[in-house]
Amino acid sequence: MAKNNDNRDGMSREEAGRMGGQKTSKTRGKDFYQEIGKKGGNATSKSHDQNFYQEIGKKGGVSTASSHDKDFYQDIGKKGGKSTADSHDKDFYQEIGKKGGEATSDSHNKDFYREIGKKGGNSRSSD
Repeated sequence: MAKNNDNRDGMSREEAGRMGGQKTSKTRGKDFYQEIGKKGGNATSKSHDQNFYQEIGKKGGVSTASSHDKDFYQDIGKKGGKSTADSHDKDFYQEIGKKGGEATSDSHNKDFYREIGKKGGNSRSSD
């Protein structure tokens, strides 16, 4: 037997759901959705571990990459950089630069630094 997707008013469940969502949106507003989103996020974090978040992040990244081009990533990178620059000062950048330098130093040897130094020197001499 086929399932009847109509409610009493002859409206599909999809239509009724959309109308209910629109009404809730108008009557409850942005704060309501932020609050229930926060509650849902907290509940999810209690019932899932780091591997869950890594896996959904990976899936989201693959999905996003398949539907966006280089221009999209350049645009969001610029927006992120501007937002970061607007909210951080020189000390922030000095600190992250120091951390990045230490991490690079820990994972590379002198040959690496010779090679990048040579590339940098060659790049400047061709200007």
